[in-house]
Amino acid sequence: MNAKKKSPHAKDLVLLPLGGTGEIGMNCYCYGAGSNDDREWLMVDLGVKFGEDADPGIDVVLPDVSFIAKNRKKLAGLVLTHGHEDHMGAVPWLWPQLKCPVYCTPFAAALLNNKLKEHGLDEDVKVHIIPLGGKFKVGSFDLEFVNVTHSIPEPCALLIKTSHGTVFHSGDWKIDRTPTFGAGIDEKRLAEIGNEGVDALVCDSTNVLREGLSPSERDVAATIADIVKHAKGRVAITTFASHVERIASAVRAARANGREVVIAGRAMRNTIEAARACGYMPDAGEFLDEESFGYLPANKIMLLCTGSQGEPRAAIARIGEDQHPHVALEKGDLVIFSSRTIPGNEKEVALVHNNLAKLDVDLITADEALIHTSGHPRQGELKAMYEWLKPKALIPMHGEARHLRAHAKFAKACGIPQALVPLDGHMMRLCPGSLENVDEATFGRLHVDGKLIVPAEGGPAKQRRKLSAVGAVFVSVVLDEKLQLADDIQLLGDGLPPVLEDDLLDAAEDAFESMPRPRRKDDAAVAETIRIAVRRAADQIWGKKPVCKVLVQRA
Repeated sequence: MNAKKKSPHAKDLVLLPLGGTGEIGMNCYCYGAGSNDDREWLMVDLGVKFGEDADPGIDVVLPDVSFIAKNRKKLAGLVLTHGHEDHMGAVPWLWPQLKCPVYCTPFAAALLNNKLKEHGLDEDVKVHIIPLGGKFKVGSFDLEFVNVTHSIPEPCALLIKTSHGTVFHSGDWKIDRTPTFGAGIDEKRLAEIGNEGVDALVCDSTNVLREGLSPSERDVAATIADIVKHAKGRVAITTFASHVERIASAVRAARANGREVVIAGRAMRNTIEAARACGYMPDAGEFLDEESFGYLPANKIMLLCTGSQGEPRAAIARIGEDQHPHVALEKGDLVIFSSRTIPGNEKEVALVHNNLAKLDVDLITADEALIHTSGHPRQGELKAMYEWLKPKALIPMHGEARHLRAHAKFAKACGIPQALVPLDGHMMRLCPGSLENVDEATFGRLHVDGKLIVPAEGGPAKQRRKLSAVGAVFVSVVLDEKLQLADDIQLLGDGLPPVLEDDLLDAAEDAFESMPRPRRKDDAAVAETIRIAVRRAADQIWGKKPVCKVLVQRA
């Protein structure tokens, strides 16, 4: 989608989401200050989504940032609110298009540095480390990190001040007044900001459909400690690799019950190393490698592992398939799924659960005990944020379409005068004046296909989807100088019922023989005639039309 219309205001502050609205993941929000033809941009977060079954071979999905890349001379910088993949995972892939400085807290910087090294960019990207609660300036934007609580160390909301108005970008957050570590949410500063004046609140919508308040991480820690205390055999806990607070709670439970801790999963080990480098988990003790698992008594071991979302290559999935090279579980052992299942991952998670059940391993999920709490605000927490900030307008973000719509309605019911549901690629004026969509910009999705970035629309995933449903037929035809077959037509089917191939070969031969001799001079005509005949025959016999590729050669 290309830019269409221009705002009637000479100078304003606009928001252009390129990801994160109408979806959970791929967060990318661009704030623009100035006039239409001379607007300075600030990007907040640059995250990924993970590939779905509908996109075979695609593990990672990126936002299309080509609009900002074309205007990168006016891009002041990229600010990361925290270290989750859906907020910073796209940086190593897309930074070469942007080439801007990056600003984040120490823990996010440690995680980002690992990713940049993997891409060979660690010496190219200028990362400015901002302390918690720090105030800093990026171009003409006056910024401040405001401490909030979430499911990762050092989550920050971002206060954005410009000559055109003030916006509060919440990032991912919740209210947890009894976190097990970290500074907690800065209620005092939030109230001060509200008294100073907030034109617009751009706010997390993930849990807007849920009433009340989110449970505290301390309550989850107490539940895990009690479960581990009464466990007789081996205990394995799988959670999000980035959830340092949950990992720390599990480690404390292990140490209190005389259990050694084994880490399985590179992502979790990298997170723990980054956390320790930033001063977190100082009393956690030493962790053992996977190779140590089989040498410890069953009641003296805890396994911390990746795979809570059913990822097929993750540790707990391989353990469930009894295919892990170093770790095996058996009857009497316990697996704790300390996470919620992200929508879309239900089948994969259920497969892991059932594989573990076949091994006669006991399972506990978040449906059965308080072993997980969300990092996102419910209605009671949203209302508290509104009361602190007293914003003039609300823009919901970080949610599917129903979440955004429900959040806008809830905000108005709570007395916020204006609310506007955003769409990716739609540019909305935040201030001065009323909320209004004023322009549109190029947006969309990109696929990470192996080591390459390819378009999502019309890219290879679409062809793979078709191949997965109907298979493929490859036909080779060799013609001599007299425009006759120099050899028998060769046909190879892939993903077809074997009994079909002889009939398709007959169809190809009949189609060629029926062609007038003059048309056989045209390779494209020969190929298309045979292609149509093969697909038609397959449809008549099988009820499906396979992908058909015909190669015509001259002897």
